[in-house]
Amino acid sequence: MGAVRFLSRKGRRQGRRADPLGAGPHPTDVEAAARRFLLLGVLPLWVVPGLADWWMHRRTGIERTSGTKESAVHAVMMTEAGVPVVIGLLARVNPLVLTTMGAAAVAHGATALYDVSLATGEREIRPVEQHIHSFLEVLPLTALAFTACLHPDEVRSTLRGGPRPQDWRLLPKERPLPAAYLAGLAGVIGLGVVAPYAEELRRCLRARTKGQK
Repeated sequence: MGAVRFLSRKGRRQGRRADPLGAGPHPTDVEAAARRFLLLGVLPLWVVPGLADWWMHRRTGIERTSGTKESAVHAVMMTEAGVPVVIGLLARVNPLVLTTMGAAAVAHGATALYDVSLATGEREIRPVEQHIHSFLEVLPLTALAFTACLHPDEVRSTLRGGPRPQDWRLLPKERPLPAAYLAGLAGVIGLGVVAPYAEELRRCLRARTKGQK
């Protein structure tokens, strides 16, 4: 029994090391792993299907088909995905943040449906592109689910209507994420998503000016 208690205490100590990604001074192994998967996996890898989708738009000549209108919808979807990500990275997770994330995920899904209906009949939407869309649609929900699992007390507070005054205010994180991580993620998103879709919109606007669409 003494050995069991020793190993149990040792396991708890090992599972309660400080996490440099902001999990607090005493995260469990599961909490730390979930946080790392969210911050180092889900968010950076979001760029991959986004970039692949941009390539499919380019390959099917979006500037000569659905043109500026569809490209503008893509900008709206990036905003719907980007705003909750920025808030979640910088602000303390509370009912306001969770509600914003949930509303943004619903809005993103609705806009994605409109995007496909807009493009259908205007340009070829290949099965590969449709599969890419499935990743882009589920990732906001995945990020929301991981965030909710990491903050169960705030989820319960949200379900109760957020009774505390601080529940509906944007507050800075008690343990901000490392500046190097935030800068790196901003660079990845900027180069992998913002720049390509800005190029797409510019290309569509130029084609419209030339009368191609």
